[in-house]
Amino acid sequence: MRPRLAARVVAEFLGTMLLVAGVVGSGIMAERLCGGNTGLALLANTIATGATLVALILTFGPISGAHLNPVVSVASAMEGGLARAEILPYVVGQIIGGICGAMAANAMFGLRLVSLSHHVRSGPAQWLSEFIATFGLMCVISGCTRSHPNLISFAVGGYITAAYWFTASTSFANPAVTIARSMSDTFSGIRLPDVALFIVAQVAGGIAGTILFRWLMASLPPDSRESPFIPDG
Repeated sequence: MRPRLAARVVAEFLGTMLLVAGVVGSGIMAERLCGGNTGLALLANTIATGATLVALILTFGPISGAHLNPVVSVASAMEGGLARAEILPYVVGQIIGGICGAMAANAMFGLRLVSLSHHVRSGPAQWLSEFIATFGLMCVISGCTRSHPNLISFAVGGYITAAYWFTASTSFANPAVTIARSMSDTFSGIRLPDVALFIVAQVAGGIAGTILFRWLMASLPPDSRESPFIPDG
């Protein structure tokens, strides 16, 4: 039986909070320990983020689907995995959870709860990176939930780990995480004025990936086209 909406929203809140705490916290730790070696700091931040994603999707997937990302929730609604009336509660839970995660990470390292980031992330290369990162993420999710649903956590964690390195933006690919990361003036932060266009690129990439896979999967036999974004029952 599918968990009630309140439980699913709380799961999305907690999952996104822990995800952002993992991203921001590992970024702070990496910056402090790597002695100015940005590449090494990014590697440490990458490994922690990928591992956190795998663990959280395995933990919260059976409750809410572990979207942890407004783009994934919108795509799920497009594909029938989430009722349209449930999009807003999911997204609000994710955004608030992300902000709380950034605040928690700041607090754990003795920083102010909220310190607006001054890390500039702007320009066509960054926006294209976010489009491609989110497009690829939705391709991975759309394909794996239909063919290898038990491996989705590892697929998503592996993809984001790789995308940290093959995109100029280090692959935020998540509006809730993007908003939250503007609240920490640390290694993984993003300047608040740069957030809006990151989100536009992410939404565009996510919708494009979802629509493309709807077409790509149309030729498969019916038993290979189960509704994605478990749980759906």
